[in-house]
Amino acid sequence: MNVNHCILIICLFISGFSPAQKGGKYKLWYDKPAKQWVEALPVGNGRLAAMVFGDPSKEKFQLNEGTFWSGGPSRNDNPDGPKVLDSIRYYLFNGNYKRAETLSNKGLTAKTLHGSAFQNIGDLNLDFNNLGDVKDYYRELDIEKAITTTTFSSNGTYYKREVFASIPDQVIVIKLSSDKKNVLNFSAGFNSELKKNTKAIDANTLQMDGLSSTLDGVQGQVKFNALAKFISKGGTISVSGNGISITNADEVMILISIATNFTDYKTLNTDEVSKSKKYITQIKNKSFNTLFKNHINAYQKYFKRVDFSIGTSPASQFPTNIRIKNFATSYDPELVSLYYQFGRYLLISSSQPGGQPANLQGIWNNSNKPAWDSKYTININTEMNYWPAEKTNLPEMHEPLIQMVKDLSVTGAETAKVMYKSRGWVAHHNTDIWRITGVVDFANAGQWPLGSAWLSQHLWEKYLYSGDKNYLKSIYPVLKSAALFYEDFLIEEPTHKWLVVGPSISPENIPQGHQGSALAAGNTMDNQLMFDLFSKTKKAAQILNLDSDKIPVWNNIISKLPPMKIGRYGQLQEWIEDWDNPKDNHRHVSHLYGLFPGNQINPLTTPELFDAAKTVLIHRGDVSTGWSMGWKINLWAKLLEGNHANKLIKDQLTLVEKDGWSEKGGTYPNLFDAHPPFQVDGNFGCTSGITEMLLQTQNGSIDILPALPDEWKNGNISGLKTYGGFEVSMVWKDNQATEVIIKSNLGGNCRISALNELDLEGKSVLKAASEKNENPYFEIPMIKKPLISPEAQLNPVKIKERFIYDLRTEAGRTYILKMKKEHQ
Repeated sequence: MNVNHCILIICLFISGFSPAQKGGKYKLWYDKPAKQWVEALPVGNGRLAAMVFGDPSKEKFQLNEGTFWSGGPSRNDNPDGPKVLDSIRYYLFNGNYKRAETLSNKGLTAKTLHGSAFQNIGDLNLDFNNLGDVKDYYRELDIEKAITTTTFSSNGTYYKREVFASIPDQVIVIKLSSDKKNVLNFSAGFNSELKKNTKAIDANTLQMDGLSSTLDGVQGQVKFNALAKFISKGGTISVSGNGISITNADEVMILISIATNFTDYKTLNTDEVSKSKKYITQIKNKSFNTLFKNHINAYQKYFKRVDFSIGTSPASQFPTNIRIKNFATSYDPELVSLYYQFGRYLLISSSQPGGQPANLQGIWNNSNKPAWDSKYTININTEMNYWPAEKTNLPEMHEPLIQMVKDLSVTGAETAKVMYKSRGWVAHHNTDIWRITGVVDFANAGQWPLGSAWLSQHLWEKYLYSGDKNYLKSIYPVLKSAALFYEDFLIEEPTHKWLVVGPSISPENIPQGHQGSALAAGNTMDNQLMFDLFSKTKKAAQILNLDSDKIPVWNNIISKLPPMKIGRYGQLQEWIEDWDNPKDNHRHVSHLYGLFPGNQINPLTTPELFDAAKTVLIHRGDVSTGWSMGWKINLWAKLLEGNHANKLIKDQLTLVEKDGWSEKGGTYPNLFDAHPPFQVDGNFGCTSGITEMLLQTQNGSIDILPALPDEWKNGNISGLKTYGGFEVSMVWKDNQATEVIIKSNLGGNCRISALNELDLEGKSVLKAASEKNENPYFEIPMIKKPLISPEAQLNPVKIKERFIYDLRTEAGRTYILKMKKEHQ
């Protein structure tokens, strides 16, 4: 080693500067700066978010704040609903679907307001002077530490930039450093399409304020205030026009604070200026190291709960965009585990207790007119965002959604009354930060009054994982009110006298030969949701010993719901009539809700429906938009077909290099899901699907490795959650479970299903299961027998033999099961 090299290492050590290490298990990394938004790297703390571009000369941080939306408190109920409802139903039941659609658009669809848009705060730009000859460029997002790092050399100097969004301190922190003194020279300024003013409010603080857009006739009323405070070691800071210039600094820390006047969905009376300043004032004397320590402690409390590995390969030596590009043709198991954990990273970063739920883009959006307004699409997309929350041990991240459902139960009660003269609450297929609950867009997409029914499933699901009766008591009124709406809204159809929802649609599909209209009554998904809502609300009432007089009412409704039907092609029918087209490859597979995320269809108690659901997926094909592929991974996992689910993961991890519109999904260079354009639900859906491949909990037992692909021969995962308060960790070798560790948080019977025999360590007894699982959290729904078309040809359901055990557990104890010795 030469002397100069020694001196360089010593200097790096003394200055605290160290170049980032390339790659690693939890790192997205690149050898070029981001040229477009879908190459930039996301950080977020649930309220604030930034996309980091990493350009050495002209760095850009694109900024979001979770409550910055267009418009202001608003409603979109159509008061003409009661005038047209009976006529719409008359036309539906008499086969004049186009007339029903026309009336629905006139009397039920919102007259003007179709939802507000989540908007872009703007950018903080840093323009570096005298930078040239850039070499050794590297940038990364470390999702284990939730920090981005950019390093490069220029004219013999090494530079480093670090960025994180702090949950406890509620600011975005940027640190600029180098291995030499007096070399940081740059100018800084805010910019935004929606700014009113940008200025330096003192020698080292920039401020930008602005107002949200007017949309659909609702005046923009959300004010924002953004601050950037520059704290320099060495050098000088000076005001330069509307910006700030830094000259010859050794190191600079920038604190970004943003606040709005949003208080809640009804109220805009927060002082955004004092709120924004307060966040800066509280931390201005904290060092970068202190801020980072606070940040990492808060973040890792969530992230570290789950660890997952299915092996490594030389492919991880390449930049992430190259790994995505090569994934289908190379062996790169670590990209799967990275993508899995990236989904958890995004959920922690975009959905924090006390904040807004993750929207269509999580919390990252660079547009003031984003696709679909980046709203909450509650006919699948919002729900999919939260599929990983409980099972991947992030129950706190679920809380913003639960709170939104409580809000909607208030706004939706007005909609139920005004539009349908019904009790209870209702929401349709879209909502926003103002909690609108009327019909958005047009009848063929929006006349789906089941948003309240689906969102209510999340209230109940959360209880199944926690067993918290105080929580159940808090959400029971919302469940009961949702059920109350359908008590009034369900109508008897003329042929079988079944109770059906109508008018409705099967999101967002139009049956062949249906006069170009999507409107119908008694759609399969609606019936499945009605069964779940009434069954679970009844169960909640019984657990809490409330409303005994409602039980017979709800039992009567459940008995009159239509059964599922298997059509002439052997498919689970999407509609009450056999209208399915086997060549239909629509991205929504709404009628498979009963397979996943519902659990009305399984191979043991409903084999005919299980086969019919598989037929639907074969007809629809694998090619689809990103979020739809995410759903299908879950569905193929529930069909116990791990290799097919893995094939879809490969389809999902197909590189989409440019942002834009297409019907073929994949993954952008920064691992964002490509609908395209970007939708975060595909990321969350795939994380959920991988979990379902490794562990299922909905079919009466804890199913170990139910859909393990042949390729994932060896691996381990720890910290997954199941119904009944169990936490499960697993190790497998040669596709067989070698160790299963179960922690029981609530006690009770633990039923375990595995493909190979297991022994229990210690004195507890592992018994072969025989009767129905006595643990109430694992109840399998008893549904009506399906009606099967005489033309249908069904396939026998073949599933691998499994070993099923019962283990009586005590709360707080951990149990270790190992592969039987003779099989090792």
